[in-house]
Amino acid sequence: MSDAAALPGQPRAVVASGPATARAVNVLAPNPSAMTLDGTNTWLLSEPDSDLAVVIDPGPLDEAHLRAVVATAERAGKRVALTLLTHGHPDHAEGAGRFAELTGTKVRALDPALRLGDEGLAAGDVIRTGGLELRVVPTPGHTSDSLCFHLPADRAVLTGDTILGRGTTVVAHPDGRLGDYLDSLRRLRSLTVDDGVHTVLPGHGPVLEDAQGAVEYYLAHRAHRLAQVETAVEDGFTTPEAVVARVYADVDRSLWPAAQWSVRAQLEYLQDHGLIPGGPE
Repeated sequence: MSDAAALPGQPRAVVASGPATARAVNVLAPNPSAMTLDGTNTWLLSEPDSDLAVVIDPGPLDEAHLRAVVATAERAGKRVALTLLTHGHPDHAEGAGRFAELTGTKVRALDPALRLGDEGLAAGDVIRTGGLELRVVPTPGHTSDSLCFHLPADRAVLTGDTILGRGTTVVAHPDGRLGDYLDSLRRLRSLTVDDGVHTVLPGHGPVLEDAQGAVEYYLAHRAHRLAQVETAVEDGFTTPEAVVARVYADVDRSLWPAAQWSVRAQLEYLQDHGLIPGGPE
């Protein structure tokens, strides 16, 4: 068994429903898979003395899960007043419409197609509900509409799929772009350095106690993968499928289709920067 303190980001040992910080409670969705890890973390946030709560990423369209989120709030004497989305992938957002029906809440997201109500989300927005303060952090890259939410009072950041609690995320090309993703990681690193963020509340996997360590690991991982892809192309592996087979040989083959998204994003990045043939002239 690995020592969690020695792993990137210092993950907690267990992924389970329940309190994660003073203001954040996880309700784990029953949708585990190779891509979703233990399942989607649906986050219920509130000030300890408030009767209002905010939910981030209701998760899949699973009636029992959505009702479990409502019940978790009610047991704590709270009413869900607002629903937010980190991005539009179904494992995070598919249940949002039904959840809005159950709670009577608006749904705010960066993508207008995902919103229920007049208000969206944008960089720099500050959301205040029942005394709780959340700051919207734009983090495109995994998808073009990806957002994180900074929870200053807990020195935490909710990262959706931008940073996972275990392993690394895919850049979902063509919607996701590697250059954007690297900029987003640097933006999150600034939160850890300048704003004292130390806890990552991810969309999948365990809570991370060392936010800066997690971000640094992700940046180093991306640099390493880019170098591997560049070398593979130089060695004659020029298609995404061939590059995946060469570079991701140690990865479960069931994940190779998703790895192709990231490889396509990496090839595009290398071409755009003139590091391999095929980019803009």
